[in-house]
Amino acid sequence: MPLISLQNLSVRFGGNTVLSNVSFAISAGEIVTIVGPNGSGKSTLLRSIIGAQHPDQGQINRSPGLRIGYVPQKLHIDPTLPMTVRRFLSLPQRVSDQQAATALEQAGAGQLASRQMVNLSGGQFQRVLLARALLCAPQLLILDEATQGLDQPGSAGFYQQIETLRETLGCAILMVSHELHVVMAASDRVICLNGHICCEGEPEQVASAPEYRALFGSGTQGALALYRHEHNHRHDHSCGHDHGQDTANQTRPAPASETHP
Repeated sequence: MPLISLQNLSVRFGGNTVLSNVSFAISAGEIVTIVGPNGSGKSTLLRSIIGAQHPDQGQINRSPGLRIGYVPQKLHIDPTLPMTVRRFLSLPQRVSDQQAATALEQAGAGQLASRQMVNLSGGQFQRVLLARALLCAPQLLILDEATQGLDQPGSAGFYQQIETLRETLGCAILMVSHELHVVMAASDRVICLNGHICCEGEPEQVASAPEYRALFGSGTQGALALYRHEHNHRHDHSCGHDHGQDTANQTRPAPASETHP
């Protein structure tokens, strides 16, 4: 049984269709990345999954008692408000010192408990948000542009931490990012979204799909292969087909153009 499955999900704002007939499922321990241009419905999709947006059509089926941790794009904290990392982790519900220390360690932020939130670097702040999402021992961890504003080494380190979490905690991970070659290299499966699902499959399959190239350009395929080589030292990069089945070329009709409200 998948942790969560979406069936023909559609969301409309006014007269605009933002998502149309989106269907996919996520299984335990899987890393799935959603990529797509601005306005493609990525954040709306995540908001629907966490229950913050009600779909106009379709179903979202969650396994009973599914625990979801969520890391937003950004979170504004009043810079005049004195608040330590430890205090932040106890909002809105108090957690024990041991719970806080464990979550910070898992997020790679074990030395930050006594630091003021306003004094953290961008990378440290995102790791604290990750620690907060880990407090519920999530079965599904959702990250919406979690490395926005970080430099390339900071982003790569963050995604390496995510891979480690999958290995140590066994949770599934659903990510949205614009850093195509970095985030795709850390993924088991990629879903290319543009209001509908254009193509999906393993990273190399999607990077070679015509639908993906039409949205992002052919140069991203080479960038992905290069990053996978440097990151994993692999030499077995297959493109396009997997055991004779090209899932990346399963296209679906595009909906009417969509805009966010």
